[in-house]
Amino acid sequence: MTAAHPALDPHAPTTSAPHPLDRPTRSALTGPQAHLAERRGRLLRFPVDVSPWLALPEDPQAGDWADLAALVGPGGTFALAATTDVTPPAGWAETFRVPGVQLVDDGVRAAFDEEAVRLGPADVPEMLDLVERTRPGPFLTRTVELGGYVGIRRGGALVAMAGERLRPEGYAEISGVCTDPAHRGQGLAGRLVLAVSAGIRARGEVPFLHTGADNTGAIGLYESLGFRLRREVLFFGLEVPRTVS
Repeated sequence: MTAAHPALDPHAPTTSAPHPLDRPTRSALTGPQAHLAERRGRLLRFPVDVSPWLALPEDPQAGDWADLAALVGPGGTFALAATTDVTPPAGWAETFRVPGVQLVDDGVRAAFDEEAVRLGPADVPEMLDLVERTRPGPFLTRTVELGGYVGIRRGGALVAMAGERLRPEGYAEISGVCTDPAHRGQGLAGRLVLAVSAGIRARGEVPFLHTGADNTGAIGLYESLGFRLRREVLFFGLEVPRTVS
């Protein structure tokens, strides 16, 4: 998982001007997915039934935390994806913490799949059922609106799916990758990742994805498909205090 030298690598983490993948949620909500953004001050988030991700400014100040509390509401929860820890004010409870990795296209063998079918709003009940049984990460009632979802059916039943989530400028994140336990070991997840990648490439964008740092099986699969590690990330959630001073 050795990255190319930063001077030769357009996807490498940056230390000067922000790269779209350094802060992908904010890049998406100020760029291609700005039409979905809910705003308050410097804060941005997706509608809560689309995605739990929220974008803080790079240097959150007291006023930003006050805006966040007002946006989310007392006792409300939200999720962040960041390269480093964010220290909230006293009294804000952490609800989860998951070290992760970000991988980017490095010669992915993208290819459309004849068995893959397009999934849309009418398929959401089946998609939610598959997600409940496989736990690939957040997938809500309107997540399908982020686009690019395809699936494989066997005997009429949805047994595998993958789609898109964040779309920072020039890139698109592959997400929701899951396979019914009874149909694992057949390469369905890999085929769908390549199919979604083909759709992203057809728009002139670059596929990337996230997964847990300890999910070595997924990391190995993605590397075998032509993705490479770009950086470590941290996913964590916070709960707004019931009473904010």
